[in-house]
Amino acid sequence: MKVGVILNPVAGGGRLKRRWPEIEAALKPHCAELAMRETEEAGDGERLALAFAGQGCDLVIAAGGDGTASEAADGLLQARAETARSVALGILPCGTGTDFARGLGLPRDPIEAVKRIVGATPRAVDVGRGRFIDDHGALASRHFINIASVGLSGATDRAVNADKRKGKVSAKALFYLRTVIEFLRFRFQNVRIIVDDGEPFEARVALVSACNGRFFGAGMMIAPDAELNDGTFDVVIVRASGKLGLLKDLRLLYGGRHPNHHAITILRCRKLTVEPLDPANVPLVDVDGEAPGYAPATFEVVPSALQLKC
Repeated sequence: MKVGVILNPVAGGGRLKRRWPEIEAALKPHCAELAMRETEEAGDGERLALAFAGQGCDLVIAAGGDGTASEAADGLLQARAETARSVALGILPCGTGTDFARGLGLPRDPIEAVKRIVGATPRAVDVGRGRFIDDHGALASRHFINIASVGLSGATDRAVNADKRKGKVSAKALFYLRTVIEFLRFRFQNVRIIVDDGEPFEARVALVSACNGRFFGAGMMIAPDAELNDGTFDVVIVRASGKLGLLKDLRLLYGGRHPNHHAITILRCRKLTVEPLDPANVPLVDVDGEAPGYAPATFEVVPSALQLKC
């Protein structure tokens, strides 16, 4: 088996990089060839995954947080589209956000995660494809493996990623704190929502999310019934309500106890479109813990597109 590892050297305050000799020693007996490359900036995970696929790797391991895993998956999906060859993705979770790994029940210890990866049979899982407007005003597109959304989550992503405490304090505490702060600043947004090919409807919202996985925001169980291989998103719409009440009810998200909340609607679909109605208050887009642009956004399921070895 030819294996490529994409390592984020700053994930978890550098914990994976410090343990790389142990990880390498655990992997080598299972590899005919093993190579490791480190990311340096946003987008490197995608480029490195494309390169590893082009070099004939059978497995690419994303060592880092959700952003690293998402970029690696995007690169492998691009490679599959170009060559029709599927390369499996493995995940060594470590970082501010490890929500996709949390949904998979992956061990946090990297050596235990290696054992899980090498012993697993690859399985096909769904991914999402998102289209939105990037920061330069151009139409952009990328895949996601966990959750994409519109609204408060994008503002929270940017605040968390810019926070100097990232990697130094509990991810759950940091996400919760930044969510509360950004929510207090947040102006509810008027949007038009289209589910599959249904009739559009308008809503005043805090969040509209297309969920392939169950968790986001460092442990919020936003979509407790989501499955990675059912060919649909679980869509969660958090409508405008009293801010103090919604802040109080944030705790419900951590336990997945919000489906019957009066301000929350949950439904299923294969395609979700969210369009802004107020040009002065355009929602940010969140894609697997990053905020790469703005609505209008469309999210579509790509069934059984990725081979996951975890």
